[in-house]
Order: sequence, then structure tokens, then C-alpha cells
Amino acid sequence: MSENAHTPDLTIALVWLGVRPMRNKWASCSTAGHLNFSDELPALKPELWDYVIVHELLHFSVPNHGKLWKSLMRVHLGEYEVQEGELRRIAGNQAPQHTRFD
Repeated sequence: MSENAHTPDLTIALVWLGVRPMRNKWASCSTAGHLNFSDELPALKPELWDYVIVHELLHFSVPNHGKLWKSLMRVHLGEYEVQEGELRRIAGNQAPQHTRFD
């Protein structure tokens, strides 16, 4: 993840952090402060963890995948589409699991 004085802070107040089997997602979060990750995530490359973690943390502030969310993804990860594409390819090879990101 980017270490830059101009990078927006991703600090959040978590109520719950969990790792569990997830059939259709790599991770999920809720407005109640719950953050869950797929138990299959640790088997992936650390760059893909970064993508999934930043993706979910941004949803605590930006609930959709609009222009602001995409801009913040780029600020934190640069060309994040590379990791996104790789996760989609992995999900396609494991169908029907992991077809969505949030």
C-alpha cells in the first residue's frame, strides 16, 4: 500500500474482524463496523491481499464503486486494475466461488 503524506487515512472503528469461509466473495463489510475476509485470502499473493483490504476499507467511507471510490483506490494502490483483474481470473477458475468483491 502507498506510504504517502498525501494519501487519505484508512483508519476505521471496527466492531468485528473475522476470517471465515465465503462462497461468493473475497471479503465483506457492513455499516455496523463488521469486516470479514475469506479464509482463502491468505493463499493469495500479498498484492492481492492489499487490493481486497483497501477495497473493503474504502467502503466504510464510500459505499459504491463510483468515481470517488476508483480515485481513492488509485491513490492507495496505483494501477489497482491489475490486481482486480487477477482476482477476477482466480475467481473464474474457482467458479462459482468468489465472483464478487464486496
